[in-house]
Amino acid sequence: MEELRARVNHLKKMVYDGIERLNVLEQEENLKVLSLQTKSVDFWKDNLNAQSVMKNISDIEARIKPWIKLRSNITELEQWLDSKDDNYREVVEPLLEDTERNYGDLKKQLRFSGPYDNYNVIISIFAGAGGTDAQDWTQMLFRMYVRYAEKNNLKVNIIDQSFGDIAGMKSITFEVQGTFCYGLLRHENGVHRLVRLSPFNSDNLRQTSFAKVEILPEIDQSGELDIKDKDLRVDVYRSGGKGGQSVNTTDSAVRITHIPTGIVVSIQNERSQLQNRQLAMTVIRSKLAQLRIEQHLSNIDELKGPKQSVEWGSQIRSYVLHPYKQVKDLRSKYETTRVDEVLDGDLTDLLDFNQEHITD
Repeated sequence: MEELRARVNHLKKMVYDGIERLNVLEQEENLKVLSLQTKSVDFWKDNLNAQSVMKNISDIEARIKPWIKLRSNITELEQWLDSKDDNYREVVEPLLEDTERNYGDLKKQLRFSGPYDNYNVIISIFAGAGGTDAQDWTQMLFRMYVRYAEKNNLKVNIIDQSFGDIAGMKSITFEVQGTFCYGLLRHENGVHRLVRLSPFNSDNLRQTSFAKVEILPEIDQSGELDIKDKDLRVDVYRSGGKGGQSVNTTDSAVRITHIPTGIVVSIQNERSQLQNRQLAMTVIRSKLAQLRIEQHLSNIDELKGPKQSVEWGSQIRSYVLHPYKQVKDLRSKYETTRVDEVLDGDLTDLLDFNQEHITD
């Protein structure tokens, strides 16, 4: 009995510490407020706001329900240990083992204490030096992150994309939805370098290509960042791209410029100008949030423009396919010869290692 009680007390301390660090109690209250909104008779009159609220509810539930379940299990364990039932071990031992195992799976979340770590993420990949090879490398990186998302039950939605003239992509912007997406992927931000025998070179020579990966927390709630209308310039133009029944015949594309910082976002993937504007504003808010993190400021009015000094030689990670195979992260010193597996989305070991060894 005393041994079981000691295990339960130790587990309770760790679980409640996790609940406090992840603000589960505060999120429970937020969930109650949002749930009350859905019961209003006018709730679905504003369809876009209603969808945003429902998405917020789903995200919060996904984050806190496993911890609430752990808390409930702890309460049940304590009740059994305090009971006079002679068969308490038949219930306590398997329930305790199950709760300890579930806590072990969840405790990785305790690493994510940043202000946006539990947000969805917007990833943009831009081809750099290397011509067609760099554009192909951009598409390879996109595939890598999509495969990682598929392996981890995360959802991917393409926001905007520009294809290369011969192969690959000039750029791609997409969102990844799921628990702690930004916390998991934020260290992917930077220049990625590929060394391989070029499939686009008739002499099959070794080619070095670069692509820049930009990682942003998805800020889709306008209240989270106070952006003044006077600080925005909105331009509407005719969509380009590969067409469709109406995509090239309406002025649906939107370009928004945040004047104080010079940040520019253009979106044309959606058919509706309103949808493109909403997506562009989400990306603008996300870029400003990331800039605020980088510049250690709480007021966006103090933000300076994003640094433009990133050079293609200042890569954060190298992927070498020839003359040997190796992935090496230059910040954490993570190394592996499993290049093919990494490019197929097997990023868990790399991401976990970087979480422990990269300091912001």
